[in-house]
Amino acid sequence: MTDPTADTTAEYRRLSFEARMDLALSADLDPRWRPLLVRDQHAQVKAYFSRRMDLTPEEVARLLADPNQTVRLNCAKRPDLTPAQVEACVNDRDPNLRYFIARNPLLAPEQRERLLADADELVRIAARKGPKQRGTRARPNQAEMIR
Repeated sequence: MTDPTADTTAEYRRLSFEARMDLALSADLDPRWRPLLVRDQHAQVKAYFSRRMDLTPEEVARLLADPNQTVRLNCAKRPDLTPAQVEACVNDRDPNLRYFIARNPLLAPEQRERLLADADELVRIAARKGPKQRGTRARPNQAEMIR
């Protein structure tokens, strides 16, 4: 992920919250905005951006490490996580993140076994339910998004 120029950063900072939300969902997103969206100060902008199917591996990694729970939960649903990212989610301290990763089809049998023995009852229930294929949707003029 390339760092944005100072001019691009200044231009982005002048955008309203609504304009940033529109960018996060945009089907024809200008690539210069991507490194700024993934670092946006507003959790809701990052939450919407994190649902995009066209995220790069670097963007997924950054969003998965975000302090906002919703952003991280959206990432746990993704079908393109690396094995290391899946493992990090399985071991995460947040039971809500473990709940979502427990339904991810990328989960290895050994990881599912660990989640079946999780301290949190809801995580154990999710692991028993097994993999859930997540759908996607794209509203007019919006990128394809994970549901």
